[in-house]
Amino acid sequence: MKRSLALITLPLLLLGGCATSPFHTTYDQPAYKPKYPSKVVVKVSLDKQMVYVMEGNRPLLVTAACVGMPSKPTPKGNLCVTRKERNKRSGSYGFAVLKDAILPCEAGSCKGRYVGYPMPYWVEFAPGYGFHQGWVWPSPKTHGCIRLHANDAGDFFEIVKVGTPVKIASSQPEDATLGAKTPRPQDYNDPDLPNGEMTSPSYFQRIKAAVLQ
Repeated sequence: MKRSLALITLPLLLLGGCATSPFHTTYDQPAYKPKYPSKVVVKVSLDKQMVYVMEGNRPLLVTAACVGMPSKPTPKGNLCVTRKERNKRSGSYGFAVLKDAILPCEAGSCKGRYVGYPMPYWVEFAPGYGFHQGWVWPSPKTHGCIRLHANDAGDFFEIVKVGTPVKIASSQPEDATLGAKTPRPQDYNDPDLPNGEMTSPSYFQRIKAAVLQ
């Protein structure tokens, strides 16, 4: 399938920023309901680009991620979930909806009606930074957010709550055990949906819901 010209125009903006698509079946990590939600902790390894959702020593979800580029790094530290929004759109990158075209643009330079890029299952851990559904590349590609695969983002969203601790560091103890045996998705270079579908409210009706075991 060929990319449309509109998608080719901003490959670094969208694929390097907040690209996402709901149609994937090749990567789907198991996810489990916590017995004690107050004991859930999210650990992020920036070097390994892995996310470990733990309840004590029990892994609830272990999944690959895509983190911030060196020029736009993901914040480190002991943080926590401050806000959740299932159907979020970007306030910085998206599309200009014109009379006869829908073109990628940055919010500050759009000509026409601006519609933000979809970032489903937003879980904020710092002002302007959050986990969300998107392409999970093998190398850091985001503007500081942490992207999760389309088949895992809903599970992550369901497991964590406002107040859940988020520990982000260069490495985590789980890298040598859980991370070493967890695969990475291979569909990161797939094309997005047509721009008309990306800007439609119905987009969010098609994303995969949580399936916890």
